[in-house]
Amino acid sequence: MPFSNTHNKYKQKFSAEEEFPDLSKHNNHMAKVLTPALYQRLRDKETPSGFTLDDAIQTGVDNPGHPFIMTVGCVAGDEESYEVFKELFDPVIQDRHGGYKPTDKHRTDLNHENLKVGRVGYWGSQLDIGGPSWIWGSQLDIGGPSWILGVPIGYRGSQLDIGVPAALNSLDGEFKGRYYPLKAMTEQEQQQLIDDHFLFDKPVSPLLLASGMARDWPDARGIW
Repeated sequence: MPFSNTHNKYKQKFSAEEEFPDLSKHNNHMAKVLTPALYQRLRDKETPSGFTLDDAIQTGVDNPGHPFIMTVGCVAGDEESYEVFKELFDPVIQDRHGGYKPTDKHRTDLNHENLKVGRVGYWGSQLDIGGPSWIWGSQLDIGGPSWILGVPIGYRGSQLDIGVPAALNSLDGEFKGRYYPLKAMTEQEQQQLIDDHFLFDKPVSPLLLASGMARDWPDARGIW
């Protein structure tokens, strides 16, 4: 199992009341939702990949946040986390995303002609899109997990290091490319890809580190 807390049976020697973290000075959505009663109901549950409630809330416990900056305070280790720990995630998501309920559906429309373009603020000013060109360029980065392998904090290195490169390198035609594993790159190659906005640097944020995003770095990381 990939997660550190999953098989720590030592914690089972203590009651839920003893294990419940002190969140009195925390400013994140998890701390607003998690109660001793909810912790007791969920702390012994885990997803098929071994993700537990303690794994989910670790980043929010370790990082109390700032009085004026509300962070999320929890992470999902896999797709099943949203169902197993829905009593935590549903209200957190609803609070974080302006009332987005479990019954709501995300609408996808990739037709650019349906975009409703308004006015863009630039250093305090208002600019009409389509008027004088003040924007020279833009970049959109989109990331998402593999349905089979899960999210980054739950990746198994052997699966990514073997299966994903083989699949990507098998593409041909306009999709033909090459997979470069991070651990086989030189420092110069890594920095050049970072400077060109193709490669993300190693996570250093306490929020990301506490959630496990840098686990086993640089294994199972690469660019295609």
